[in-house]
Amino acid sequence: MYRRIRFFLTSVLFLCVATAFCNDKENPDAIIGTWLNATGKGHIQIYKQGNKYFGKLVWLKEPNDEQGNPKVDSKNPNASLKTKPLIGATILRDFVFDDDEWNSGRIYDPQNGKDYKCFLRLKDSKTLLVRGYVGVSLLGRTETWTRIN
Repeated sequence: MYRRIRFFLTSVLFLCVATAFCNDKENPDAIIGTWLNATGKGHIQIYKQGNKYFGKLVWLKEPNDEQGNPKVDSKNPNASLKTKPLIGATILRDFVFDDDEWNSGRIYDPQNGKDYKCFLRLKDSKTLLVRGYVGVSLLGRTETWTRIN
């Protein structure tokens, strides 16, 4: 009888400790890594600079245009950035970790050249919810990104 109780208590203690150490939602650096975007056409590398988080485009399924040249950020409203390659472009910027999400950041959509408010939230260690919006978060769209590494 005592063996069963001891086994049960040991198991519960182990699960509590394992959960505490494995809870990525409380780890500010849990989003650092490379993510596949919702369309499967791009990889975004999220990194930390100072106390903020950023993401740059590091891979495209179709990196070149019809002429075989690297795709550029042609829809960027900033004229000096229109000729810059898309690969290497920073599309996530200025995120700060707060409780269980990364917020106060911006996301840039190179397909339309627009910049949106954004927050990021881990669903689990391999799934990132990315919510871009205009004004209030109700007016936006959520994408699901998948961790590559």
